[in-house]
Order: sequence, then C-alpha cells, then structure tokens
Amino acid sequence: MSSSSRFLDDWLQAVVATPGLTAIRDVGTARRALLDDSQRGVELVRRFEGAIVDVGSGGGVPGIPLAVALPEREVTLLEANGRKCDFLREWAPPNATVAQGRAEEHETDVFGVAVAKALAPPPVAAEWCLPLVRPGGAAVLWIGPTADPDRVARVAERLGGELEEGADGLLVLRKLEPTPPGFPRRPGLARKRPLA
Repeated sequence: MSSSSRFLDDWLQAVVATPGLTAIRDVGTARRALLDDSQRGVELVRRFEGAIVDVGSGGGVPGIPLAVALPEREVTLLEANGRKCDFLREWAPPNATVAQGRAEEHETDVFGVAVAKALAPPPVAAEWCLPLVRPGGAAVLWIGPTADPDRVARVAERLGGELEEGADGLLVLRKLEPTPPGFPRRPGLARKRPLA
C-alpha cells in the first residue's frame, strides 16, 4: 500500500469516527460516498490550471482526496465551522491550507478551480463558488440526480460563466468574464432570492 493510500485510509477512518462530519458510520460506505466519489472529479479539475478551493470543505470532501491526487496543485480547504477547521488542519496534506470563513468573505476571481460537494442546492452552490474563480477557470459541482442543470446554467450566465459538459453527477461551470459586483451574496440572501 502506498503512503498516499495509507494516508487516505487513515483520514477516512477519522472522518467516520469524528462526530459532526458525516452521518456515515461504515468505512466501506464512506469510501464509496466520500473518497471514491471525490476522486471522480480529478480529471475534470486537472483540465483547469491554478489553485483549487474546496468551498464548504467540512471533513475535507472533496478537497483532501483532490489534494492527494494532484500534489503539484495548491488546495485551499474553505470552511466556516471552527471545529471542522481544526479537523482539517490536522489532516491537510502538505499542498493544502485551511481557511476559516465563507465564500462571500473571500476575494473574487482568484482561483483556477472551485469545487463543492453537498454544499447547498446546485444553483446556490454555483452562486457561492463561481465568483471565486478567475476567468478561464471553472467551478466543479458534485450533484445529485434531481439537480436541474438549466437552473445552474442560468446562475452561471449571470455570474460571467457558462455550463460546460461535465460527467455523470458532476457539473462544470466555465468562468468567462470577471464576477459582477455584489457576488457572491450572503448565504441568507442567496437562499431567499436565488438567481435562477
């Protein structure tokens, strides 16, 4: 077993054992739902250059598996919850840093790629992630079967982006223009008045 595989196994066991990070209590189920599912995005993320930000990282999903798979890339694990940030600091690989805060508190148009899994409904996740990405970059969102890509595409257009073809369960939002003023909006506003 390689050192990176051993690290990911240990991290996954810690995620399952730490209250408040996941409702999954079986390591095998967690491997499929958290680790394997995160790794499905590696090739999509690799297509876009620059630093990666995992928005709402929680226990490090998908950011930690992506950081391990792409050791040459800088990864920021962005999380608002202080207790979760403590966990992330303990488990962040060498190419990852932890930032405590929310998407709307960060500078826009900086990262090459923003990723999010289970952050919010896809249109809201797009509104929080796409502004962080510079033109030429992308947001990659892990979505469920009920997601409405047309609504996400409308949000992307209003934020200077467009929906690209992704993969099953993944949406890619390509950033074409700088973020319009006023985005990303505070979470409460995004839920009350969605862009889509």
